[in-house]
Amino acid sequence: MTDTLRPARPIPTSISEAARAYLALPPAPAIGYPALDDTEGWLKLVEATDTAIRRRVEGFDLPVTADEQQIAGVRTYVVRADGVADDDTTPIYINLHGGALISGGGDLCRLMGSVTALTNGMLTWAVDYRMPPLHPYPAALDDSLAVYRAALELRDPGDIFVGGGSAGGNLAAALIVRAKDEGLPMPAALVLTTPEIDLTESGDTFHTLDGIDSGLSSLMQVNLLYANGHDLADPYLSPLFADVSGFPPTFLQAGTRDLFLSNAIRMHRKLLAAQAETELHVFEAMPHGGFGGATPEDLEVRAAIRRFLDKHRRAS
Repeated sequence: MTDTLRPARPIPTSISEAARAYLALPPAPAIGYPALDDTEGWLKLVEATDTAIRRRVEGFDLPVTADEQQIAGVRTYVVRADGVADDDTTPIYINLHGGALISGGGDLCRLMGSVTALTNGMLTWAVDYRMPPLHPYPAALDDSLAVYRAALELRDPGDIFVGGGSAGGNLAAALIVRAKDEGLPMPAALVLTTPEIDLTESGDTFHTLDGIDSGLSSLMQVNLLYANGHDLADPYLSPLFADVSGFPPTFLQAGTRDLFLSNAIRMHRKLLAAQAETELHVFEAMPHGGFGGATPEDLEVRAAIRRFLDKHRRAS
């Protein structure tokens, strides 16, 4: 890991003024990770991380309704944007939140699910899956699969969509791998935004963009905590290494300054080789997670996702 996360110089003129302003922000400090067996240290880190994120999004008032429910024993926020029908004909979008596989739970899971609900026009199930240090692998994947099974009891597979960003992209892809292995039907489509699908961090951009991505550096210590002694190359941990034949149509997104760019590129090539339907959207100068959420480029990502979902949504 680099000593600091620093924006690259020069900032390109090929992006919007708002995106350029985002890249010009001061770098985030490097994170000092606890030892793997320091449970208290990890809990404090998760709390500090969630608090910092919460402060950045304070005051957001999104036009959605969100109800906390227990679905298959898993805390899940059922989120619906204004104008979306609340009935059994509305497709379900299972959203798996980001947060490096250790943070982003609770009210942050609800908030991320709310933003997703504004994009997809569906009934969004934001899964508040269990996380380390108290609940390492396979708890998060078990929770995700349990919620997917519950959705299959309520909807035809053609009316179920699965998606996630960053760590949520890991779980969304791993969910598809495991569901396929267990003989479950595939959902209508899969959305993976800047997905963390290679916990071994073997791709080229883990090296070439280290220190260039202004929002992310190596998460290897977190990956080892999550894996809890399991092989990081196991397809349920790193779905990039799975057999992807039979995958549903898959949307992939990353940016040219995104540490996880290699993940998206390699998964796209693998899906093409397996003759699966796939789209790859790479955005100019975009770091991991985008430019803060409100730039023209961020809105373009959301519009591209909506077009993809509408393409695979069955006519009512």
